[in-house]
Order: sequence, then structure tokens, then C-alpha cells
Amino acid sequence: MFVYNVKINGKNLFKIFFIVTTIIVLTLFGFGTYKIFSTAHSNFTVSDILKNPDVVDIPTINYTNVLKEVHENIDSYVGTKIHFTGYVYRVIDLSDNEFIIARDMLISSDYQSVVVGFLCKYDHAKDFIDNTWIEVTGEITKGNYHGDMPIINITDVKTVQKPTDDYVYPPDNSYIPTSSLI
Repeated sequence: MFVYNVKINGKNLFKIFFIVTTIIVLTLFGFGTYKIFSTAHSNFTVSDILKNPDVVDIPTINYTNVLKEVHENIDSYVGTKIHFTGYVYRVIDLSDNEFIIARDMLISSDYQSVVVGFLCKYDHAKDFIDNTWIEVTGEITKGNYHGDMPIINITDVKTVQKPTDDYVYPPDNSYIPTSSLI
């Protein structure tokens, strides 16, 4: 019978632990890098979302990205039908058949926000009081409100409850807070 005696001293134990830990860290790093680069090309842009021939649903998470893209490239999106939720917001110089379907965009960590939204036209706009949450479907047109502006001609509207995710966030990689500059 052959008996093998294994003696492990502290130096060898440390070497084995170090090698195993290094292999695990490198494996996790490699997997993370793979996931980042393999999904980078599969992401779509806002313009890809809005080129859908049907009605485009604008989720809260993408609201300001879509708003910014449509404002910057109005002509590309004229005729696109969109569906989204917001609250009725009016400013003094709007006509009787106009209102803004707004959302509050957070601009700081202490919940300071600004109102952002689409200018909308609807024949029965007076039926909705300010701060009423509504869900609309409409078509993007090009209009004039202190310059070229996308205007949503509403085709369908209904009153809804205030959503749990009522705040929106600044567009990706483009918002520069000005509160520290003022």
C-alpha cells in the first residue's frame, strides 16, 4: 500500500489562494467586457424607435430622448403617430385649442424639476383642466410657436391616474445643469 503525505505550508497556501482569486477576477472582468461590447451594437437609437410605421408608444424612460430628437429633427418625424402620457399644462400665450402635455424632468438630486413636454392641438382642449393626467395618441406636425415646433394633433385622448413614475430624466449625455451657473 502506498501512502502519500501532503504537507502544505503557509507560502504554498497563499500562492494557491492568490492564483485562484486572480483567475476568478479575470474571468469576471472578461465576462463583463464581453457583455458590454456584445450588447453595444444591439442598442437602438431614438430615431429607430420613431421610424416604426404604426403608433409609437413613448415610455417614461425614453420620454426626454424622444422629445429632444423630435424637436431637433422635426421634418424627419412629421406624420409619425405617437402615444404617451402626461399632464395638461398651459402657458398664457396658447390658443384655446392648445395645451402642453407635460412631464416634470428632474434636474438635481434634491428633486428640483422643470416642465418639459409636447405642444398639442385638440378641438376640445378646454374640456381638460390644468394638471389633469391624460393619455393621448396623435400625429406629429410642424407648426410655429416662437419658431418651428413639433405640434401633436391629438386624435384620441382619455383621462388617466397619475402614474407612479411621474418624473422623467434628462436626455442621455446631453443635459448640462445650469443651476450652478446662475
